[in-house]
Amino acid sequence: MNRMKSLTRAEEDIMHHIWQLGRCTVSDILDQLPEPRPPHSSVSSIVRILERKGFVDHKAYGRTHDYFPLISKDEYSRKSVLSLIKDYFNGSPSELVSFLISKEDASVDELHSLIKDLKKKNA
Repeated sequence: MNRMKSLTRAEEDIMHHIWQLGRCTVSDILDQLPEPRPPHSSVSSIVRILERKGFVDHKAYGRTHDYFPLISKDEYSRKSVLSLIKDYFNGSPSELVSFLISKEDASVDELHSLIKDLKKKNA
């Protein structure tokens, strides 16, 4: 697995807005943020870091930059979960599931649903 660069909490938060918006400007992102909003320059800096890390790219129209994701949310989620499994659960998805079952109130219905999904995937 190609190791994806990790994101800080602030970078991940901005990335979620970019995924939601698709093509967007920094002002578009700011409009989505709750009050009190960070300065435009702070969000712009985070977006440029995301660009350096390979998560977004931009198209320039004069002084305006339209940013867009290069990595889908699904791809990021998949690689994040695989990294979590590798780093904390000895590379074993079953260890992750066992951990979740032991720490959370997973219902029997949820577990049956997971088993059904696994059977479909492997059919």
